[in-house]
Amino acid sequence: MKIVLAEKVSPATLAVFKAEPDWQILTHDQIYDLPAALSDADGLVVRSAVQVDDALMAAAPKLRVIGRAGVGVDNIDAEAATRRGIVVMNTPGANAVAVAELTLGLMIGLARMVPKANASMHAGKWEKKSLQGSELRNKKLGILGLGRIGLEVARRARSFGMELIGHDPFVSAAVARENAIRLVSLDELFKESDYLTLHVGLTPQTAGIINEKTIASMKKGVRIINCARGELIVEEALAAALKTGYVAGAGLDVFHQEPPKNSPFFGLDNVILTPHIAGSTAEAQEAVGVQIALQVREYLKLGVVQNAVNLPSLSHEEYLEIAPYIHMAGRLGTFLAQFSQGSIEGIQLSYSGRIAEAKTDLVRNSAIAGILGHSENVNRINAAAVAQERGIRIHEEKKEAASGGAGSVLKLTLHTSSSDVTASATVLHGNSARLLSLDGIDIEAPLQGTLLTIHNRDVPGVIGRVGTILGDHRINIANFALGRSDRSHRIPQGNALAVVQIDGSVTPSVLEALKNVEAILQVHLVNLDDAK
Repeated sequence: MKIVLAEKVSPATLAVFKAEPDWQILTHDQIYDLPAALSDADGLVVRSAVQVDDALMAAAPKLRVIGRAGVGVDNIDAEAATRRGIVVMNTPGANAVAVAELTLGLMIGLARMVPKANASMHAGKWEKKSLQGSELRNKKLGILGLGRIGLEVARRARSFGMELIGHDPFVSAAVARENAIRLVSLDELFKESDYLTLHVGLTPQTAGIINEKTIASMKKGVRIINCARGELIVEEALAAALKTGYVAGAGLDVFHQEPPKNSPFFGLDNVILTPHIAGSTAEAQEAVGVQIALQVREYLKLGVVQNAVNLPSLSHEEYLEIAPYIHMAGRLGTFLAQFSQGSIEGIQLSYSGRIAEAKTDLVRNSAIAGILGHSENVNRINAAAVAQERGIRIHEEKKEAASGGAGSVLKLTLHTSSSDVTASATVLHGNSARLLSLDGIDIEAPLQGTLLTIHNRDVPGVIGRVGTILGDHRINIANFALGRSDRSHRIPQGNALAVVQIDGSVTPSVLEALKNVEAILQVHLVNLDDAK
């Protein structure tokens, strides 16, 4: 077995591979021609500098696994790796403790005014009376996002005697209970928190989630921590609230622009700013290297796949046949996730037609990844494991297609703590993902681009009002699909559904205008441009 370590790794990482007596290890300082070094390699480990493209993989006919010591895989062509049967692995969660510790550190820094105290001491001052702080004990910590990092924050905050509340529709009530977290709605999270910490990924739903309106719904004196993504916060709105004192303090490790230039937070003494260092600890970097070494070793020795970011190996013919349904399932999952209410407890998948005869593990995982994708880094390989970790039950069934129906159909149901929601889809013309139904209403619409789903009373004039509103806002309608309810448990008889595919983006004012139409009951915006 030959392993090529194309970039510098720690001694502990190297030791994992050297413990295998019959393995040949080639380190970065021994490589003069990377393609030549890979000509007989079984495994490749990189960080972020080496670009692993299709041409490089072509020089490595024996390569079975590429290990990325880190989370991002932008430097690896995962699709090319899939076509060549190469597993691509990364190391999500290896820096969770580091990020959680900085989160708590920023909270303590705000509570005890540590930066201000430090600055005054360095200036030769003794300002003890003006530096009276507060304790974390008995304060309510709101955690937005209960993935690996959010749960690590919760475990540490408990030791400070904090009361924990959290919001994450992608975590089960059982996991929350095990970590002494009370699950609440997003509105309740904002309203009740003394400290609010953000641990969600960046999606159309989470971008700008901390804004003027949501800040106004929070307690006066709330303190906000962000070690996730800068784009979660509307910076000008938070800065304004910090200046008035409505928000007592903020600890920010991430920003819209990095490094920041002319940041509205510069000069505010109730803000702690750090240069995106949450995951930058010696231990975290060591953990990333050791973790990828262990994953690569386990795969090459035992065939165990962990934290893969691409599809498992298929024959070329199998991949070509199943790939459109894998993409469709991810889009259907992303679409359906917009309609779930409450914590997800189960996911049911039903395959009918030719797809039921195929290897559907990849279709299943793609659907789950679409559903959970707004929560954290979930992919087509680790999706089922992430669901299990979160206490979400997965059930699958296969059956023949109904006569006269679409040849291959995936029916997907989300079981939540408050309701169930079901949708079905198929693939037409070889690669066109199409929605077939939503909660019992038959409707054919494209599963791509930007979609508005509108539930309304089945009365005259609604279509015209929708068209007028979109036209007034200079939004072009690319496709307008309609369906009527007759027996749905969720959408009563006499109601209707429209799925409108539009060109361009939708502003909050457009959604508000649609919601103000008397006959319209619900409006959802779904962006499938990034769905996989």
